[in-house]
Amino acid sequence: MKTAYLSLGSNLGRREAFLGQALRLLERPHLHVVRVSSVYETAPMDLAGQPWFLNLVAEIETDLFPAQLLARARRVERELGRRRPVARGPRTIDVDILLYEDVVMETPDLTIPHPRMALRRFVLEPLAELVPALRHPVLRRTIRELLVPTRGQAARRVFAPYGIFAASARAAATGSAGSVTLAKPPT
Repeated sequence: MKTAYLSLGSNLGRREAFLGQALRLLERPHLHVVRVSSVYETAPMDLAGQPWFLNLVAEIETDLFPAQLLARARRVERELGRRRPVARGPRTIDVDILLYEDVVMETPDLTIPHPRMALRRFVLEPLAELVPALRHPVLRRTIRELLVPTRGQAARRVFAPYGIFAASARAAATGSAGSVTLAKPPT
């Protein structure tokens, strides 16, 4: 099994519910959600005038190849009503592959590591919560180091995942969805 990190975001409708549903839909054969960061509320980056996002990062284990993982992420987005009428516009759910082991790849459909992750606090803050010492495979800087220059971007931790993912955690405890470890909030 390979370790990968996914960024999930939502700024339409019941944002918390979309994040939880996406995590449950991702958890299928060949993909296991290992840990989930706290949830952060962040301002939209690329297109002003849209609602703020809720974002989190999930650490997963998978035996899917990167292109298969992308197909799984896109399928989850479609199942949750994601439409793309405007590039980087409002969305019910967005699932992006940030990192996949130490893989560095670029195809017309997929770039790993995510090409803009080092510039985005809404990605780096929750990722640093999970793996602050992990090194970006291209930039060779830790996630904690990459986070520093993004501190001016609006983001706030709104809650640890315990509340909105309690049902997922209960299902995990009973064995119906594997086991999910929720990241501990900073003290």
